[in-house]
Amino acid sequence: MLHVAPGGGTAVQDHVALAEIELCGDLIIAASAAREDRLSLESIDEVLKVAEERARETRDV
Repeated sequence: MLHVAPGGGTAVQDHVALAEIELCGDLIIAASAAREDRLSLESIDEVLKVAEERARETRDV
């Protein structure tokens, strides 16, 4: 028997989980487009926008 969640907007959105899923998707896309066997740490940081986040944290301090 298949159980289906009830309708009517009872689904809860976990914004952190959704953001992590999006980042994983971005990494998968970048890895599939990469010419090398593995993404470099610099490439991973670029995909995850690490520099932008660090700059934003520095401005907020």
